[in-house]
Amino acid sequence: MQFFSFSLPSSVLALALLFTAGQASAQISAAAEAMPGQSVGQVSITNIGHQPLAPILVVTHSKSAMPIFTPGMAASMELATLAETGNPAPLEAMVRTHAAVAYATHVTGMSGKVMPGETVTAEVVFDARHQSVSIAGMLVHTNDAFAAYQGARIPAGYDVNSYKVHVWDAGSEANTEACEDVPGVHCEDTYDNARNMDGAEGMVLIHPGIHGMGDVPVRYDWRGPVAILKVSAHGMAR
Repeated sequence: MQFFSFSLPSSVLALALLFTAGQASAQISAAAEAMPGQSVGQVSITNIGHQPLAPILVVTHSKSAMPIFTPGMAASMELATLAETGNPAPLEAMVRTHAAVAYATHVTGMSGKVMPGETVTAEVVFDARHQSVSIAGMLVHTNDAFAAYQGARIPAGYDVNSYKVHVWDAGSEANTEACEDVPGVHCEDTYDNARNMDGAEGMVLIHPGIHGMGDVPVRYDWRGPVAILKVSAHGMAR
């Protein structure tokens, strides 16, 4: 069941890789937000790729919901913002308004990004109707690539479910690989939040990777998964 409307955005927010101001409050509020009949579980994400991930949105939702994107359809404005600028705030705010979502937060590393080899964790609220987890976070040395997994299952007891996280193209910007419209440390001196839509795919697709056609070095390329997602139901029912 798809419950978000999708449309190509007319503009996106400026670079927001330092979006961590609400991190502590978002993380510690999981237990406080749990209602009677709900539990607090744990999600961990390990970056196994060659480039940093921006703050990562984490959502718990019902099995039938698709809270982030539908392959082959246009990205929402909120998803495009996440994929192009690294800022998960608009998408986090949007998913929190829907009944199919039990909880939403974001997680990032000590540097404000999730660096290669780094593992980050988040507590999440779930219940009998909301036992699925979806995540999304930008690959910062790209135009509009984001790592995402939809519909991970929270296991019973103290089991841990593990998932490989692959990379999607939001389709909202052309893959120029040019520093003028690619954020991240490599391009921080020349990035000006330019947005080149000439040649944009117009829909969410599997990302083709970095090909060295612009300023982004091919060392930031990937083949296969870029992160490992682990989900568990650790926590006490309230």
